[in-house]
Amino acid sequence: MTHQDYLTSILKAPVYEVCEHTPLELMEGLTERLGNTVLIKREDRQPVHSFKLRGAYSKMASLSNDERAHGVVTASAGNHAQGVAFSGKKLGIRSVIVMPVPTAEIKVTAVRSMGGEVILFGQNFDEAKAHAEQLAQEQGLTYIPPFDDPMVIAGQGTIGLEMIQQDAGLDAVFVPVGGGGLASGIAVLMKQLMPSVKVVAVEPEEAACLRAAFETGVPVTLERVGQFAEGVAVKRIGEEPFRLLRDVVDDIVTVGSDEISAAVKDIFDDTRAVAEPAGAVGLAGLKKYCREQGVVGKRMATVLSGANVNFHTLRYISERAELGERRETLLAVRIPERQGEFLRFCQVIGERAVTEFDYRVSNPQWASILVGISLREGEAERVELIKRLEQFGYEVSDLTDDEIAKLHVRYMVGGVSPTGLDESVYSFEFPEYPGALLKFLSKLGTQWSITLFHYRSHGTDYGRVLAGFEDVRDDTLFVTHLDELDYSYREVTSSAAYTYFLA
Repeated sequence: MTHQDYLTSILKAPVYEVCEHTPLELMEGLTERLGNTVLIKREDRQPVHSFKLRGAYSKMASLSNDERAHGVVTASAGNHAQGVAFSGKKLGIRSVIVMPVPTAEIKVTAVRSMGGEVILFGQNFDEAKAHAEQLAQEQGLTYIPPFDDPMVIAGQGTIGLEMIQQDAGLDAVFVPVGGGGLASGIAVLMKQLMPSVKVVAVEPEEAACLRAAFETGVPVTLERVGQFAEGVAVKRIGEEPFRLLRDVVDDIVTVGSDEISAAVKDIFDDTRAVAEPAGAVGLAGLKKYCREQGVVGKRMATVLSGANVNFHTLRYISERAELGERRETLLAVRIPERQGEFLRFCQVIGERAVTEFDYRVSNPQWASILVGISLREGEAERVELIKRLEQFGYEVSDLTDDEIAKLHVRYMVGGVSPTGLDESVYSFEFPEYPGALLKFLSKLGTQWSITLFHYRSHGTDYGRVLAGFEDVRDDTLFVTHLDELDYSYREVTSSAAYTYFLA
């Protein structure tokens, strides 16, 4: 399909048989802070609380009578599943949804309530998708892709059409990217009707499949992706979305989980909507772009793409939001172990609010403390504070961007081992579901001595473990065993957080 073909398909897409014409709202607080007019497209207001309904319905409404009679199948753990189920109910089409076994019960229940036939299969999306494609062949069902399909892309593109109808003065639009269906639909429309509007794609740093494709010239499969913003945690950009995006996207911005968390808070503060992490990715990119490019006085819009958030994830988001906004810093500070030193340290900090203070005696000469400090003036104040602490003779390490500190060490008790261990430390990520930790430990085995272990549920679909092992530094069998576990892992023995508080 040419760009003109897509424009025609977007204009003819029958999405308004089920979808809302969602508002484009002014974010007053953020507009004042950034010096740019910031508008947000409220796709959380759709019947399924996500933009995915547009693409799913556009595709399913285009099916022939024979295809409708046989039914459809898809694989999804989230918003696409609800879009297909809702569309199937509206159109009278049987919809089979294959969801990974670890999928949260709230999502399974939502799909079933919309008439979808849920099949729980596999431990991840790839296994669920393979099973869905097998069912399509065996039962004559039509597979409904989440993003890599022209009619799906056309359905998502109707968002762009609404945006320029609602505000013809836009200078830039920031669109979240997972598989690329939403971004390509909006961009291909924008560049034909309002070519002066800059279209910026935004991806999580841990799932930047579009950036990887641009760097190599073709779609590539990422080895692993982070699952925090699961709605855009895609290993490979869609073939058709990439064909379109390489000609129509103006820039790509990648954002971290702390920046996404801060954007979730911004959305809540200005609209009282509770976005899922993927739903706030576009706004996180908008903020970062303005900060890094020094942009002021422009009209900018983004898409709140979804609000199907797991409630327990809000705990993680709340903890990370201030760090993402650079309104809080997390420091490791080594101070002399002597009477009155705590008071002196607090006097050096001054009137700043302390958000966290962790200490345990472990050495007769000095003490390592983990301290969180609220900042009023952001990055400049953080730099000035560290410099001031060093001027007073304290050894300081900035842990604000240290994932081991933020995920594990700040929640751990105890301290340095009383014995001189030859210890190596690894972080692991595994699918989170009832019994997952037991399965993880069972697969890990008992051949090696575990010297450190920390696990804390953050309410996300993936669990994180920090584990220490004795005498494995040159053990090739140990590394081979880790590779065979089929869990994402990396060695973090050199982490500053580990060095200060656990080594």
